Amino acid sequence: MEADWEIEIGGDAPIIEAHWSGLVDLRVNPERARLLPEAQQLPALSHALVRLNAPASPVWTSKCDVFVPDHTDPDELDALDAPRTTAIRTLACYIDILPRSEDEWSSIKVVETACRIICDRLHSLTARSCRADLVIRRALLAGEVASLGVTAYITAVGPNDSSAAKTLSAALAGFADAAAASQAPESLP
Repeated sequence: MEADWEIEIGGDAPIIEAHWSGLVDLRVNPERARLLPEAQQLPALSHALVRLNAPASPVWTSKCDVFVPDHTDPDELDALDAPRTTAIRTLACYIDILPRSEDEWSSIKVVETACRIICDRLHSLTARSCRADLVIRRALLAGEVASLGVTAYITAVGPNDSSAAKTLSAALAGFADAAAASQAPESLP
C-alpha cells in the first residue's frame, strides 16, 4: 500500500481540535462508532474507529469524515494497471488521531517516528489503488493545551463507486491495524 507523511504546523495550517463540540468520545465505548453518520455511509470506517479507540491502542480519534476528493492521480495510488478508458471513481476519508497519553507525542521527532512506523507497516501490505497520507498537525486538547496529532487521509480508486468503497474499506482496515498496533519502545526516540 502506498503511504507517506508530512508536517503542517506553521502559519495558517489546520489545527486538530480534539474536544470539538460534536465529539463522540469513542475511548469510553468504541462500539458507538457504528452510530456515527460517517460510519453509516462507509461501514468499514466503524470497524477502523473501534480498532483505533480500543483500550490497547496507543491512539484515539477525535474526528472523521468520508468524502469524494476534488482531484486524484491514479499513479499516486498505485493504480497504474487501471484501464485509462474506464471512468475512475474515488472515495476517501480522513481521521484525526491523537496519542492515548497526552505527553506521548511530546515532540515532532516522536510523532515523525510514529508516522514512519505506520507508513512502514502500510508499505508491507499488498494493497493497490489506495494510499494513506499522514499529516502531522498541531492539536488543541483540553482547553488551551497544545499538543501534536495526525490527520490521516486514506484514499482509494476503482472503476465504479462500489469498487472504490471496497478498496477504501480494505485500506482502512490496514491503516487501523498499523496505527493501533503498539509502538515498539526501542523504535521510538
